[in-house]
Order: sequence, then structure tokens, then C-alpha cells
Amino acid sequence: MSRAVFLDRDGTLIVEKNYLSDPAQVELLPGVPQALKQLQDAGFKLFIVTNQSGIGRGYYTLEDLHRVHDRLRAVLARDGVRIENIYFAPEAPDQPSRGRKPSPQFLFDARDEFAVDLSWSYLIGDKQIDLECGWSAGVKKCLLVRTGYGAEVERTAGEKLNRAVIVDDLAAAAEWILRKQHEPLG
Repeated sequence: MSRAVFLDRDGTLIVEKNYLSDPAQVELLPGVPQALKQLQDAGFKLFIVTNQSGIGRGYYTLEDLHRVHDRLRAVLARDGVRIENIYFAPEAPDQPSRGRKPSPQFLFDARDEFAVDLSWSYLIGDKQIDLECGWSAGVKKCLLVRTGYGAEVERTAGEKLNRAVIVDDLAAAAEWILRKQHEPLG
């Protein structure tokens, strides 16, 4: 069984842009490639789990999304970072969806497709639905980054975040995981 880090896309890895559809607008947040490389080098498989309701709302196409993801993978590959898979939910919030976060379905898919041990894996995101996805899947720990919507979530969510680790950004999340990865929870 493998360990993994599941990552939200917008606001966690890349700068939040409303309904990003243009690959030229992919902009990594500071420190992202280095943090991902550290996690990868420590033996973690890397997965992106993202809601992309812009498709379901008709703002952009599935082809646009694939071009954005191809660009993201290419930018990360320059630093030797390999994303195992990108799981995305194209449905709008009011449409039925198999994997739209907070559903843990995509984490279960990664478990089954890539032999991931969720109990030794982590989830990093900037919204409460990201954390809920990880908690429902049974990951070891969920981390909220203050990038994207994270700082606002921290201010407004209160006790709902008691089980989360709150850090400034992806670099701090990677540092926390690498420091704590071998410790049992308890």
C-alpha cells in the first residue's frame, strides 16, 4: 500500500481565478513545486481532487479543463513533480455528482486504483468541503492552507476546524506532514 497526499487545485496549488479555463492563466502559488517535490521524494503519491462546476454551468468545456490540467502537469514536471491522477467533478452544485467534494469518492477511487492506504495519507485544501472530503475518507490528517479561501474559512468556520491542522501555505503543509508522517495519531 502507498501513502498519498490529496490536493485541492484552486487556492491550494494555483492562484484562485474564477472558473479558470485558459491554460496561460495557470499560476502556481509560491513554493508549490518545491513542496510537492519534497512530498514525492518522501514516498507520497500526489493526487489532485477538484470541483470544476464551471463545466456544468456552461462557462467552459471539458477540453478547456484538460488543457489547463496538461499545462499544470507540464509546469510541475519542470521540477520533477509527478501527479498520479487528477480527479475532477464537472457538475454544477445542483447536479447529481459521483465525486463532487465533500464526497470522499475520488479518494476511494485512488485507494482502489493506486493501492493507497488512506489511513496514512493526507488531504490539503483551502475550503471546508476539502477537509470534509478527507475526514469522510478516513485520511490520517486534513490540512487547511490560508491561501485561496483558507484564511476566510479559518475566520468563519470556528469549531468545525478542530480536527484540522491550519498552516499558511502548501510549503508549510508539506513541512508539517514530513515532520509528523511517522507519528501515530492519538
